[in-house]
Amino acid sequence: MIRSKFSGKIFCVDCFSITKMVVLAASIVSKSGKVLLSRQFVDMTRIRIEGLLAAFPKLVGTGKQHTYVETENVRYVYQPIEALYLLLVTNKQSNILEDLETLRLLSKLVTEYSYSPDEEGIGKSAFELIFAFDEVICLGHKENVTVAQVKQYCEMESHEEKLHKLVLQSKINETKDVMKRKASEIDKSKIDKNRGDKGGFMSMGSGRIETGFSELSISSSGSGFGGGSGFGGLTTDLDAFSSKPKGRQPSSATAPPKGFGMQLGKSQKTNQFLESLKAEGELIVDDVQPKAGQSRVAAAPLTDPVTLTVEEKLNVTLKRDGGISNFAVEGTLSLQILNQEDGLIQVQIETGGNPGILFKTHPNMNKELFSNENILGLKDPNRPFPTGPGGDEGGVGLLKWRMQSADESMVPLTINCWPSVSGNETYVSIEYEASTMFDLRNVVISVPLPALREAPNVRQVDGEWRYDSRNSVLEWSILLIDNSNRSGSMEFVVPPADSSAFFPISVGFMATSTYSDLKVANIIPLRGGAAPKFSQRTKLITGDYKVV
Repeated sequence: MIRSKFSGKIFCVDCFSITKMVVLAASIVSKSGKVLLSRQFVDMTRIRIEGLLAAFPKLVGTGKQHTYVETENVRYVYQPIEALYLLLVTNKQSNILEDLETLRLLSKLVTEYSYSPDEEGIGKSAFELIFAFDEVICLGHKENVTVAQVKQYCEMESHEEKLHKLVLQSKINETKDVMKRKASEIDKSKIDKNRGDKGGFMSMGSGRIETGFSELSISSSGSGFGGGSGFGGLTTDLDAFSSKPKGRQPSSATAPPKGFGMQLGKSQKTNQFLESLKAEGELIVDDVQPKAGQSRVAAAPLTDPVTLTVEEKLNVTLKRDGGISNFAVEGTLSLQILNQEDGLIQVQIETGGNPGILFKTHPNMNKELFSNENILGLKDPNRPFPTGPGGDEGGVGLLKWRMQSADESMVPLTINCWPSVSGNETYVSIEYEASTMFDLRNVVISVPLPALREAPNVRQVDGEWRYDSRNSVLEWSILLIDNSNRSGSMEFVVPPADSSAFFPISVGFMATSTYSDLKVANIIPLRGGAAPKFSQRTKLITGDYKVV
């Protein structure tokens, strides 16, 4: 049954008492009978059109020159297109000449909109073909149009669509403005809160001074701060007491004036306090702002007769999309002896039992003694170790080790960077996640930036930040990462830039524990008598640690 959209009259399709000549459907089917596309121009049920199309392959014979097939009720006007059929289903009262002209026009549109006349090509361009068919046939009758006109009609702009897009864009811009105002209010409230927290040595707002620790961990067997120094309550895990300048720019910071770098000053009260500590005989080491790849600060001078230093250097390459490309740990154990009379000794150590670590002794060491008893001694027991103050980089290398892994859980600090361009700005969100294996100190994450005229607009940061305008690098520093801040983030805005401009990201930090967990258990004198006092320094530093 067909109901006219204009007059409301009802017609019987099966009897085809319709006097008008109409095209019932335009379809594309395969030669096996599979329907790829069909557009109906009169009211028909799905079962009805599927039945008509399913009967068509059975009616088409081989070797016939006709381009139409008639049944009792309908006529099929078709044209082969390689392995497909372009098909018009009409009533028997329709003008076949006009139907053939319509069929030729539709065949031109099929080749125009479909990149290949096969099932895949028709499937990908199905909607475009249906829209084009609608421009050619309206309510079953052919429109007087050409291929160029059909293309023009299908590509014409819509005023309603433009208006909708303008309204949508205005809402987006309004939301961005609200977001910027809220971010500015949050930044202002944080600044006001920091100003209200002035006072106390641990948080001096005026001088921007915080206490810090060096990267070395000293485990002394008989020396250290001890008894009468007045610091007996402190553990000897602290290597040195240092003053840490820590600078922070507000989000509205502008580029520093030419000729002057960024200057971080100390208040007069802080200087007086440090001078009073120096007058009392305390050692004050001025530690500068750490940079990526430079995790070391000045070490305290040697005071114990024997000092053993455990140092591990971490080389890691992380992928920006996740995963790890390289993970390698290189460790050394070095010995420093101040007095020549303490040179005839052996060192007994304890390893953490990590099966992934491969140890290698110095060629002059007794390898059998180390393998059996974990004792480091010279092959010639009558030969003393070299002596003399070697400073932080000096000492005699006793043992080396190396560890490699593809396990991402071994990485102490992972960095995720998410740049996104929105309008004329690039929003960059960076977050770090630290494992519970180590407490990291003097962490610096250096992000390269495109060439900027002024400092980036930092919206939010957990820690402190500094913009190096000479190298166009944004340095994000965290003094200490422990259980209270295993994760953190920073957000900033720069002019539009490609996401690759923010890589590679360099990372620098240090820790007072190592992967090997190597410890010095005892010093064995070879001449007898009491063992000399010794101390152990342990540090984990970064070598080439980056995100690419």
